[in-house]
Amino acid sequence: MTHGTWLVAGLTVRVGTRGSRLALIQTELTLALLRNAHPDVHFEVVTVTTQGDANQTAPLAGMGLGVFVKEIERRLEIGEIDLAVHSLKDMPTVLPDGMALGAVLERADPRDALVTHLGTTLDDFPAGAKIGTSSPRRQAQIAERRPDLEIVPIRGNVDTRLRKASGEECDGTVIAVAGLDRMGMSDVITEYLSPEEFVPPPGQGAMAVEVRAGDERIAEVVASADHAPTTAAVTAERSFLEALGGGCQVPVGAYAEAAGADSLRLTVFMARQDGSASYRATVDGKASDPVSLAAKAWGALREQGAATLLG
Repeated sequence: MTHGTWLVAGLTVRVGTRGSRLALIQTELTLALLRNAHPDVHFEVVTVTTQGDANQTAPLAGMGLGVFVKEIERRLEIGEIDLAVHSLKDMPTVLPDGMALGAVLERADPRDALVTHLGTTLDDFPAGAKIGTSSPRRQAQIAERRPDLEIVPIRGNVDTRLRKASGEECDGTVIAVAGLDRMGMSDVITEYLSPEEFVPPPGQGAMAVEVRAGDERIAEVVASADHAPTTAAVTAERSFLEALGGGCQVPVGAYAEAAGADSLRLTVFMARQDGSASYRATVDGKASDPVSLAAKAWGALREQGAATLLG
């Protein structure tokens, strides 16, 4: 099918997204690409309240998979929206029947960052200081590096977490750089954390467009936004998580980056949440075969004994 064979001026495509400030910014960044490729199509943003948005107090780890995407996917399934924009890290590795990834956008900065009113690096945090996060992965990585700090759970959107970390509930927090950059708030960052030590979760920094499987018209619209190098990298990361069972509640990180022509370097991480045991591995492989690269990384962690974390 060639571009324009079915597109008509005035066609409306309904785009589902969470209603947070960051989610809306990410949606507009996505739509800028789509509007440039399809100037005759009208895109209408539909905000959806997800389970994760509605319940701001329960620990995310106990709320199950896809708490920020399930309700949006339900709207997509029944036809209330035509596509959905997500933070890829929020999406389960196995999509529901009838759903497909239509595009993965070029990834922004994948790193985590420390934000603290103390103005110090993580290594210089005073013993006993409080650092806030509800991410089991971040908790494990902080505890591994600074077991003398007190980790307190904080949840909420970016603005809420930064307010709580300004001394209201804790002295600092670890947060994704990409979100701060997209919101024009990178000036609050105190320290950028190495992705080799603070290994990000699969897909961090990448935005994904989800569509109904078999909807060729919408698939054609969103294909123009796909960034093939990012798609290869996040496929390796998500395949690693899927190798662990997909719904794994053990702290996990996976980060792939280009390492030459048709080559990816994948760094993976698993740990106990209290940081008392942790495992890392870095492997190289073909970008054209990210699934095999993920299997290689999981094999390297198994050799270290990481499988014991899965019980």
